[in-house]
Amino acid sequence: MTVLKPDDAQALREAVAWAAEAAQPVEIVAGGSKRGLGRPLQVAHTLDLSALAGILAYEPNELVLTARAATPLAEITAALAAQSQMLAFEPPDWGGLLADSAGQTIGGVIACNLAGPRRFKAGAARDHFLGFAGVSGRGESFKAGGKVVKNVTGYDLCKLMAGAYGTLAVLSEVTVKVLPRPEKTRTVLVRGLDDGTAVAAMTAALNASHEISGAAHLPGSLARRSAVAHVASAGTSVTLLRLEGPGPSVVHRCAVLRGELAGFGETEELHGANSALVWQEIADATHLAGRESDSAVWRLSLPPASAPAVIAKLVPRIVDGHFLDWGGGLVWLAVPGSADAGGDGGAAAIRAALGPQGGHATLIRGSAALRSAVAVFEPQEGALAAVSARVKASFDPRRILNPGRMYREI
Repeated sequence: MTVLKPDDAQALREAVAWAAEAAQPVEIVAGGSKRGLGRPLQVAHTLDLSALAGILAYEPNELVLTARAATPLAEITAALAAQSQMLAFEPPDWGGLLADSAGQTIGGVIACNLAGPRRFKAGAARDHFLGFAGVSGRGESFKAGGKVVKNVTGYDLCKLMAGAYGTLAVLSEVTVKVLPRPEKTRTVLVRGLDDGTAVAAMTAALNASHEISGAAHLPGSLARRSAVAHVASAGTSVTLLRLEGPGPSVVHRCAVLRGELAGFGETEELHGANSALVWQEIADATHLAGRESDSAVWRLSLPPASAPAVIAKLVPRIVDGHFLDWGGGLVWLAVPGSADAGGDGGAAAIRAALGPQGGHATLIRGSAALRSAVAVFEPQEGALAAVSARVKASFDPRRILNPGRMYREI
């Protein structure tokens, strides 16, 4: 296997131009933490971006940061923390889930459009992605977007690149919007709710004026796996609602919310480090990371009101652990080894259960054989598949950039 390791933007363009001219597909790697996401690649060359690292510009007063794509996410979060700022989309770290200790990079987070529990309030990574420089599969350097939202005119290519998993272009630098860290964070915890009642409680809280920034539900079997003692020792399920903002406001809103939720069950509060840790666990799907290495882990995005019915169809048959995030709009499922799930990691049953409800399912963890055999991302059909194919052909006509990472055809 040939490893191409450009050390600047010009060398990157030359490397991609060579691959395009020679029709030699490449796997794009920076930190390497997300090589287990998507379909396995069958390529002979690796495009190693690790040398393209470093923060290029950070303007705390303007809430904007520009960095090379392979800049470690830890370096960025440390720089932001020093200014009491953050990436508001709360990028998760699935290293434990994927059994991969490689560090994340800002380019990888953007390319995969990852976001954590604050997603329903703050938006996805693409909503904070202001601009980039990169190289298309034609070997052509180009830029898009800018350092402020109003500079994004015409085609919003940032939205297209975020979530493309490196199949359209190689990012060399990215510009993102940052936001101030909340002064105070607290979490209201409700004990003993089933999935349906938990969704009702979360919906009531989200529809009120409390400005909830996180809403999740852990069944008892997963709650006991938490490193937060108040959650692990509950002995039952826990439903979690996060409030952030100025100190007096958070204290008042927590008190009012607990009063409104009293009819659902016993409540308490998590403060400080405990509150931060429980949401980090939810973002990183830590509760499912310890399942058997041959188990498949899925993420289902669906209307929150539909989540309990979909789970009820699946849990008795194939699911061996689940929890809810985004107020019930995101469901995580662990499916036992493929032999126990019809040989497809539960794909057919999950997508059949989702069908009448709408939504989509993504295989986050699975063996290479499973990820080759089933659709990792929600299958595309008809006009949508045709549009995806045309976009791929426009940016990468020779199919050299992460070919087949998302769909076998493109």
